[in-house]
Amino acid sequence: MLTEIDLKQLQKKGISKETIKLQLHNFETGFPYANITAACTPEHGIQVVTDADKYVELYEKALSEGINTLKFVPASGAASRMFKTLFEFLEAWQNTPEFIAKTENEQGKETVIKFIGSLEKFAFFTDLENAAKKHGENLIELRKAKKYNRIVELFLTEKGLNYGNLPKGLLKFHAYDGISRTSFEEHFVEGIGYASANSVVNLHFTVSPEHLELFEALSKQLLASEAYANYKINVGFSIQKPATDTVAADENNRAFRNADGSILFRPGGHGALIENLNDCDSELIFIKNIDNVVPDRLKPETVQYKKVLAGVLLEIRNLAFALISKLENQESEFAETIDFIQHKLNLQLNESFFTLNETAKRNALLQLLNRPIRVCGMVKNEGEPGGGPFFVKDKAGKISPQIVESSQIDMQKPENKQIIRNATHFNPVDLVCYVRNRHGAKFDLRKFVDAETGFISIKSKDGKTLKAQELPGLWNGAMGFWNTVFVEVPIETFNPVKTVFDLLRPQHL
Repeated sequence: MLTEIDLKQLQKKGISKETIKLQLHNFETGFPYANITAACTPEHGIQVVTDADKYVELYEKALSEGINTLKFVPASGAASRMFKTLFEFLEAWQNTPEFIAKTENEQGKETVIKFIGSLEKFAFFTDLENAAKKHGENLIELRKAKKYNRIVELFLTEKGLNYGNLPKGLLKFHAYDGISRTSFEEHFVEGIGYASANSVVNLHFTVSPEHLELFEALSKQLLASEAYANYKINVGFSIQKPATDTVAADENNRAFRNADGSILFRPGGHGALIENLNDCDSELIFIKNIDNVVPDRLKPETVQYKKVLAGVLLEIRNLAFALISKLENQESEFAETIDFIQHKLNLQLNESFFTLNETAKRNALLQLLNRPIRVCGMVKNEGEPGGGPFFVKDKAGKISPQIVESSQIDMQKPENKQIIRNATHFNPVDLVCYVRNRHGAKFDLRKFVDAETGFISIKSKDGKTLKAQELPGLWNGAMGFWNTVFVEVPIETFNPVKTVFDLLRPQHL
């Protein structure tokens, strides 16, 4: 039962009564597992490009003709998870010879002593040195004196760089001669490489409300620098809309209440960003995570394959638009369209389709073609975590290529285990999207979300267990009813920074 106070809370957030009822119903019923039928592989479902230059030229021609592009970067994630090892060390710190010896003798790829011993290799080293100087301290002397806790404290907390409380986008990732760049700035440079038309680059970052001012200040500083004087860089920001927050539930699937009696809402996950993407006024949109950037020496391959993906997208778009035109003008005999849908888009038509009359077939084919298009780069499995490309059957019996997270797969089924063993590629979040129809009108992306691909997890608040609900993921169910093409891209184009130690990989030094 919703009280008057509840209704006012809903109204303030922009959430309808119907939405909260549906979300509470989801807690009762749960979300179904993805019905995977096969892994997408180069043999079936993943395109392997053999003529990269052809697609680069196709995209560059579209740029010269004025196609409107945008680089969309989800950047609201906190960096705190990058520093889990350091936070645990700081919490456990004891100024005793035994604890210090234990710290120094720890083995593994991600240890505090490795972080402290490698300080000079990090792009933020000079900033950390200056933070120590403000307190009359010397970073190297602190290390010699084995005051490891002080170094970590200067790094993580507001007493120094405060990196533990900043988003990834504001952290220094790479050092060059005399300068260092945040991952935010690296997206500027990368965007110039492949999303620039007539020296105009459009960038959009989704950020958290508490960090918006910091991002805006850094953006203003960068745009005023000589480094970008020859470009017109348009930078937009948006935050996750309060209306996309989801209700939390107690163990009885009722709305979880805060101590003051108000309903607890939680962010709906990155799937909520389909709203932000929907608000962007561009026709061709690149999507890439904030932490997947490389130094300049490694950018050429990334830039090339971004252009390749865009070229593949434009080829698919051109073919789809030509077929839509024929269908609309009743000039199609259907065979060409069916071949495109089955072999280019990898969509399987139901047997019932072939029993339809001519008008119904035409309408069904138009409905399948008249959708947003995405081309997704896929890299070969090398042990990195993340979702992957699979063929999925929906409740209507239609099979389509989808990006599926491991949490969406029922691992109790032996057949699913075998499908996963056959998987060859995973999703690095490397997308190019086309979001307008043949007549140039924007699609309403919210109409192409597969609402049954949400996710429920168990959390706690104030010592009480609660259930949290995430919306369909941005590149999972939020794009569930888009037309999707998977393309193999080199592993070299995927270099995410999940922990601070990833910055010590050769690709980031």
